[in-house]
Amino acid sequence: MDVNFIPNFSSYLLPLRNHQALKAVILIASLVWSFTESNFFTFIIPNSVFGIIGAFAAPALTKGARPSTSQILQRLPIIIAFNWINILTFDLTNQRSPESIQEDLLNKPWRPIPSKKVTADQARRAILICIPIALAFSSSLGLWMQGLFVQILNWLYNDLKGGDKILRDPLIAIAYGLSHTCSLKLAVGVETEISQRGFVWTAILSGIILTTMHVQDLKDKEGDRARGRQTVVLLLGDTVSRASLAFFTCCWSAICAYVWKLDLWLYVVPLAPGITVALRALLKRTSGEDHLTWVCWCYWTVALYLLPVLGLFCER
Repeated sequence: MDVNFIPNFSSYLLPLRNHQALKAVILIASLVWSFTESNFFTFIIPNSVFGIIGAFAAPALTKGARPSTSQILQRLPIIIAFNWINILTFDLTNQRSPESIQEDLLNKPWRPIPSKKVTADQARRAILICIPIALAFSSSLGLWMQGLFVQILNWLYNDLKGGDKILRDPLIAIAYGLSHTCSLKLAVGVETEISQRGFVWTAILSGIILTTMHVQDLKDKEGDRARGRQTVVLLLGDTVSRASLAFFTCCWSAICAYVWKLDLWLYVVPLAPGITVALRALLKRTSGEDHLTWVCWCYWTVALYLLPVLGLFCER
């Protein structure tokens, strides 16, 4: 028998295996995006932008010199990856609990678990893989301690139910502060120390998060009420929480401009988006309008991130 006539099945199986592998990669990427989509433009990108903008103001925030523009921009993918892998572990842990599933059925039914794309147990198994990967990645970047602290916050917020109690906003404020400092160190180089002024600035930003973060709870009232979560909006009432949001947004805008000694005409940079958030909080009250107010709040925080650069400009 002529062996040349024996069919080579491997030549047919290889494209099939490649096709299946590609489908698996696309499916995993789609699920990662579905789990983290809500936090991508409101946590991952803003905090990464803080690091990049902070690097351009390195003399004001660190003890080192400003890196070159090419060096800063080359580090952007690493900064995004650091924030993304850590927010993925948080979202997997957060969205798999029975209370979160019940809440998401009301607020975000398109998420993977309520939409039945994955089960809560599959999410649990994914966490067992993602947390070691996140810790190893943080360690490889020289941020092993910060990476460990991120997972402790995750545990306090989700597993110990701190996110359902009055500790919710303080834990979120600490998480933002940690992400800010890590993003800044990655942008300027992990060997560069953050200055006292830099730590004060990140502390101020954490104070801003603490006193205005309840903007995100305005759009999620029904789901939060269903799971018994103790948010500022549910504890103080809609009117008081909106008034406090408007007050703190305007006050912090002016305070931050003063801290960086901006010229008066540059006060418009934090005040314009800040006043926009304040007016929307007071006048726009539907769920869809509250979601847009939350997006505007995120843009306002990015405007605040610009202030150290503007402060250096005004010192010239």
